[in-house]
Amino acid sequence: MARKSKEDTEKTRLAIIDAARRVFLRSGVARSTFEEIAAEAGVTRGAVYYHFQDKETLFFAIREDILAWLEAPVDDVLFSPAYADPLDAVEAALLHFFRQLRDHPAVLDTFDIMMMRCEYVGAFAGVHEEVFRPGRELLGKLGQVYARAAQAGTLRPGLAPEAAAWDTWAFADGLLHLIVGQSEPGLLDQRAPAMVRAHVALRRAAFAPPNRRHQGNPYALPGCSAGAHRP
Repeated sequence: MARKSKEDTEKTRLAIIDAARRVFLRSGVARSTFEEIAAEAGVTRGAVYYHFQDKETLFFAIREDILAWLEAPVDDVLFSPAYADPLDAVEAALLHFFRQLRDHPAVLDTFDIMMMRCEYVGAFAGVHEEVFRPGRELLGKLGQVYARAAQAGTLRPGLAPEAAAWDTWAFADGLLHLIVGQSEPGLLDQRAPAMVRAHVALRRAAFAPPNRRHQGNPYALPGCSAGAHRP
């Protein structure tokens, strides 16, 4: 019975996280209340407080719910020894990230909340630094991979690894903002993969036209079958 009780408790906690994601997306973080979240989850207000002491704690739980399984797979691709050219790993990691946004609405919704539905003031003034920490860490990781590409001779001559990392970080962040803002229909499904490949191609020592085999599946990873490196 004790084991079942723990399972039920975790099930309730996850239900509250899912409900809070929907409420935050609909009403914004500042205007959402625990009463509204409890009603959405079908639990009591006390149950929400049992799992989450305040809105900040719940906000971080929503974030960790997707980053726990999103960040590690991206790192696995970025540092995978399967790619002889480190630039192929950069391209594959970016494709993987944007494919997750396409395939998992909860991921896209969470980024929408973090970027568009939360005012980082008042009690949330100190939250901003931690929320965007993974992005800054990605910048350092990209610098490492671009340094390997420079050593391998595949990075465009004259392009410093640090500059390439900042450029790719800014590109990915800008594309993410465009997708979250839904500035153009089909941006995520159709244009994003081509934009990623064009971005990386311009950083290669020798530019090569995109392989035609990618036309059937725009998110196919370089040098791999369509199903490779999926989470």
